[in-house]
Amino acid sequence: MNYGFVKVAAAVPNVKVADPKFNVEQIESQIIQANSQGAEIIVFPELSITSYSCGDLFFQQTLLDEAEMGLISLMNFTRSMNIVCIVGIPVSFGGGLMNCAAVLQKGRLLGMVPKTFLPNYKEFYERRWFVPASDAGEGNVLICGQQVLLSKNQLFKTPSCTFGVEICEDLWAPIPPSASLALQGADIIFNLSADTDSAGKYEYLRTLVGQQSARLVSGYVFASCGFGESTTDVVFSGKAFICENGKMLAEAPRHSIEEMLVMSEIDVEYLRNERRRNTTFNASAALHRTQDMHVAESATVMQDTISLSRHIDPMPFVPKEGPDRDRRCQDIFSIQCDGLAKRIVHTNCETVVLGISGGLDSTLALLVCAKTFDRLQKSRRGIIGITMPGFGTTDRTYTNAIRLMQQLGITIREISIKEACLQHFKDIGHDPTQHDVTYENSQARERTQILMDAANQMNGLVVGTGDLSELALGWATYNGDHMSMYGVNGSVPKTLVRHLVRWTAMNIGDDTTRDTLLDIVDTPISPELIPADADGNIKQKTEDLVGPYELHDFFLYHMIRHGFHPRKIFFLAQTAFAGQYTEEEVKKWLTTFYRRFFAQQFKRSCLPDGPKVGSIALSPRGDWRMPSDACAEAWMDECNAL
Repeated sequence: MNYGFVKVAAAVPNVKVADPKFNVEQIESQIIQANSQGAEIIVFPELSITSYSCGDLFFQQTLLDEAEMGLISLMNFTRSMNIVCIVGIPVSFGGGLMNCAAVLQKGRLLGMVPKTFLPNYKEFYERRWFVPASDAGEGNVLICGQQVLLSKNQLFKTPSCTFGVEICEDLWAPIPPSASLALQGADIIFNLSADTDSAGKYEYLRTLVGQQSARLVSGYVFASCGFGESTTDVVFSGKAFICENGKMLAEAPRHSIEEMLVMSEIDVEYLRNERRRNTTFNASAALHRTQDMHVAESATVMQDTISLSRHIDPMPFVPKEGPDRDRRCQDIFSIQCDGLAKRIVHTNCETVVLGISGGLDSTLALLVCAKTFDRLQKSRRGIIGITMPGFGTTDRTYTNAIRLMQQLGITIREISIKEACLQHFKDIGHDPTQHDVTYENSQARERTQILMDAANQMNGLVVGTGDLSELALGWATYNGDHMSMYGVNGSVPKTLVRHLVRWTAMNIGDDTTRDTLLDIVDTPISPELIPADADGNIKQKTEDLVGPYELHDFFLYHMIRHGFHPRKIFFLAQTAFAGQYTEEEVKKWLTTFYRRFFAQQFKRSCLPDGPKVGSIALSPRGDWRMPSDACAEAWMDECNAL
């Protein structure tokens, strides 16, 4: 099973100007490499058989004949291979010469795609030799002993994907041919290019390729000429990119005198899922649908298994290391503050009330409240932090809760829930030594009642602290910590909560709060509803009960964001967490995730308001609408079959 991945390659061979025999030998060498590594499709630079910089030699019939012989050689060479090859070649058609991409496989030409836009400015003067596709039209051409369609309106279909081809300058057009190809169904666009170098151009091109793949919700594979092209007036540095919906999967080092082969796997299943949910893409496709698109079928056999060379991020919610990390964290934190500020102003409340446990979620919520009050130029004394020690509260979390509230300068209240819960157990006839779900949930509901009533006392707003991961798993007490008047963490997953608290400690917090925040980050995650052990340490650790949050956040991201099958998520998790979790552990917690996700939807169906900070949220008013009684059987069957 290939799980929707298509392995592609962008090749930059060494060339000799106007020497098709040498050039074809280099192309064949790279085809062997790509084929041996499981590539399904490989693309070479523009006019790769002849080289791009032949100038007026394109008028020489000798060069054109040698190019055709070179293409015949390639067809024979690939006769026993499944790999689809895309090479550049000049082709005589309709009395003119066309700059074409030849698509071939297993000794057969699948089609010829001519270049639509010919640059004729600055160092480029292609119209001196070539005719643009719009002038020549389309039709069959006799080449290499075969009649083959020459048309810019072509798609090529394999069992794994549908792809289209454009050539160099086509990408720079206001409406590139790739736009039409993608709207007609191309999952991947291949671009044969001869991109010259100048200072600053590389960054522009890299952005252009990434943006085009994002705009088209497609894969984009770009291969440009390198060492060996003429340097009479310009230099070709050998650029090669593989992009997927705006994400750069792989790229070649520039200015190498060696041949280069860049490979990666494009997730076509992901791209198709993205297009299905993107109503703007579908509306555009309906608007630009044409009847004259030709589709050529390949004979490629889909791979049974695939080995990924691309990186699978084990922490998809956490901003990547690098210069953008601080900006991303600041954006997330600011969105939370903006949402809360609007709610405070709209309700005209005087205070905000939240429970402070000394854990990650309440810490992040408190930090958001503090920053929001600063922005509104309100005294932090209007933030009412209530610590509510219970039967499972440990000295570590209690001390951190008190210390952080003191350091942030908010109003502190301490209200023990022990006596109230014991009275409640007596009222309902529950044995307090029986530490079951009633014992645990009674404490969570008592705390929520205190917060709600305290807010009424002080014209306040209860700020919820629960996070996205807890909502996904249903790890919240219904009408307990599940409820608030505004939930600032509702779309922030646990792995991101931990990271944001650490980031705040290192970038925003002063010396007095930094140590407290970092100790909170290192504290085991727990609801602390069960008494501590004999040494006073946390006994009830959430991740021992429901599984590691880093796994659950990974599962959640790929299920909700991409709509993947359990079997594909299992495969991706094994790749992302290789050496960290066994196959049995991943399967166990994946099964737990699906079981809990489906069973606990009723809690998500009545969530309080809260800001969306990222690409995933489970609000019933926003990203996720699911019946509370939806059946999980199909997903569970797939998990059990792993």
